[in-house]
Amino acid sequence: MLRNQSGTVLLTALTPAIWGTTYLVTTELLPPGRPLLAAVIRALPAGLLLVAVTRRLPAGIWWWRALVLGALNIGVFFALLFVGAYRLPGGVAATVGAIQPLLVALLSAGLLGERLSVRTTLAAVAGVAGVSLLVLRADARLDALGVAAALGGAVVMALGVVLSKRWQSPAPLLATTGWQLVAGGLLLLPVALLVEGAPPATLTSANLAGYAYLTIIGSALAYVLWFRGLRLLSATKVTFLGLLSPVVATALGWLVLGQELTAAQALGALVVLAALVVAQRNPARTLTATPRVLVGKES
Repeated sequence: MLRNQSGTVLLTALTPAIWGTTYLVTTELLPPGRPLLAAVIRALPAGLLLVAVTRRLPAGIWWWRALVLGALNIGVFFALLFVGAYRLPGGVAATVGAIQPLLVALLSAGLLGERLSVRTTLAAVAGVAGVSLLVLRADARLDALGVAAALGGAVVMALGVVLSKRWQSPAPLLATTGWQLVAGGLLLLPVALLVEGAPPATLTSANLAGYAYLTIIGSALAYVLWFRGLRLLSATKVTFLGLLSPVVATALGWLVLGQELTAAQALGALVVLAALVVAQRNPARTLTATPRVLVGKES
């Protein structure tokens, strides 16, 4: 069982690793100044593809649940992410977003009944510290609206992660993932048109390759693995894996773009990885406590 859980963790970790490639793909392949268009193309075509493959539509309460989850995990989150990224240096936005594991741990305690341990709290704090060492610059400027948007993005996705765990759909994983991507994409579409206008009249082959990567790999595959992880692991463990994104983005910037990697950034990456390892560990007493509760209920 432990081996199966480790395999699930590794598969789920592919999602933030894939998301960490988004910065490279965006800067090198996509037309400049169109982040909301990229968000729509990431979500809507991927969702329609998954729905077409499964041929399954929501039923009953899952019409509004899919809309809520799609808004939290994708639509509203991407919109707030855009505002934060536009008004803040990337390092500040990433550091604010790194509080998400702590938010998920707090929400899980209230909505899922999970125990908030000191170890999880310390690992979450260490994760924020590691990300700040990795991406934050001394001359970074702060903007109140930008910080509020970045914080709001962390809050809505944290709530989306916890509700995704609480609301277990009887439908196949591909279908529920597709519903959320479609809902999020439809919410983003009018915002993108209002803010950025119509899509570019012409796209290069590099643009098309970049959008195809974001749609198929960055969303269809990545979100299926992410929501699969949420079905099989605790919400807190899954969201800690999200800290891998800035690590991968920094590593690719160093390896592919020739960006400088400082000693502080290397230390930050090690702190983040250590926080991830600590957060994934299962205390033995938790594993032995569950059967006692079940026996008590049966008697």
